[in-house]
Amino acid sequence: MSPSCTLRPLVVIGMALTLAACTLGPDYQRPQLPDAGAFKQAEGWKSAAPADALQRGDWWQLYGDAELDALVSRLNVSNQNLAVAEAQYRQARALVRSARSQLFPTLSGNAGVTRSRQATGGSSSSSSVGVSESYEAGLSASWELDLWGRLRRGLEANRASMQASAADLAAVRLSLQAELVQTYLQLRVMDEQQRLLDQTVAAYARSLRLTENQYRAGIVPKSDVAQAQTQLKSTQAQAIDLKWQRAQLEHAIAVLIGVPPVELNIAVREDIPALPEVPLAMPSQLLERRPDVAAAEREVMAANAEIGIAEAAWYPDLTLSASGGYRNSSFNQLFEVPNRFWSLGPQLALTLLDFGGRRAELERAEAAYDQTVATYRQTVLDSFREVEDYLVQLRVLGEEAVVQREALDAAQESLRLIENQYRAGTVDYLSVVTVQTTALNNQRTNLTLLGDRLVTSVQLIAALGGGWQIEQLQQEPVLSSERGQDD
Repeated sequence: MSPSCTLRPLVVIGMALTLAACTLGPDYQRPQLPDAGAFKQAEGWKSAAPADALQRGDWWQLYGDAELDALVSRLNVSNQNLAVAEAQYRQARALVRSARSQLFPTLSGNAGVTRSRQATGGSSSSSSVGVSESYEAGLSASWELDLWGRLRRGLEANRASMQASAADLAAVRLSLQAELVQTYLQLRVMDEQQRLLDQTVAAYARSLRLTENQYRAGIVPKSDVAQAQTQLKSTQAQAIDLKWQRAQLEHAIAVLIGVPPVELNIAVREDIPALPEVPLAMPSQLLERRPDVAAAEREVMAANAEIGIAEAAWYPDLTLSASGGYRNSSFNQLFEVPNRFWSLGPQLALTLLDFGGRRAELERAEAAYDQTVATYRQTVLDSFREVEDYLVQLRVLGEEAVVQREALDAAQESLRLIENQYRAGTVDYLSVVTVQTTALNNQRTNLTLLGDRLVTSVQLIAALGGGWQIEQLQQEPVLSSERGQDD
């Protein structure tokens, strides 16, 4: 009988038993979650119309900055932390293929030659040595039948872990993108602060020259000159201090896009990206948009499958094995019919006594499942809290910006009036310095508020899941270093 004929009964028996097999353990059901029909801080919130931007996933395009778009594209390709998460996903994907392969028979081949000798004769002194050779070539197959669903539950657990890893990859990508966008927006706000201070330094320099001329003409005392010099030098120091802060932001962006700081130079621009209106997802949509929530839910699914694996340990394992080939003492006659051999047989294995080992493993799996459920629910609660936090922060900052703008307008009007009074000689220069400082502080506060609102808008978008789509759990991650096919 040939090896192929030997394997045929094994396959038939295995298929019959597999069709009749059951799957132990509970089938997965999504845990009950806290019910939140709306956001507490969303009352009066006006959702923006361009929601299609988020559906495409390129949420940073809401800020309308081509240079920012280019930087995020480089991050998606070259960021090393993202490459680490992508490699972890590929490992999880390989584990799925490995678990699936265990559902099928294993076929192996062997070939060898053995040379041996054996003593013959009645005593050691009169014994002679006989040397013999043996040649063998054959095939062997084994198949562990998944009667109780242990292997299928293992595949289910690995597939859920792979999907969790895909969601983790998306979470890392979203976090890094949000960090890059926040850093870039802060840099642009700092550029505006730098221009403000540079313009103020130039204005204070003109004031100093005017005051010096008035002092030489005997119109003002020398103390006015000293005050003007103090104000100028103090503002110059503030302008210089911003340079190292901007450099650090630029360095951070360089590392995020995967290049040394020396290779990135972001030119100064005279505009700040506009604050977008953020499309606001409802709580039910939030659960499907956030990758960390999706990852936590997939971990629950994997832990649920682990319970079935632990329960299957109470039942026997059935393995079918078969082997066949040729064996002879002469290689020239090895593949002749009389030299054939074959074997076929099932093997049943059952642990009879383990002193509570299986019970302990089942209890561990059930406790691990409870842990993942609690983690999942906490992740959902945290996601709601984050959105609520950023909603109220963005709303309050907007209200503060309105009041701050009114304060700035009043400070600028006060400055105009006090400068006219100084030229008319009705007030001293100290009054001018005080009002100028107040106006400058209000201008800088106004820019700081704009920066805070921009950063908060990024955080809100990230809390809403950014461009995440639930269907991406079954799709290939978009990364240039990706290899292979998805499972």
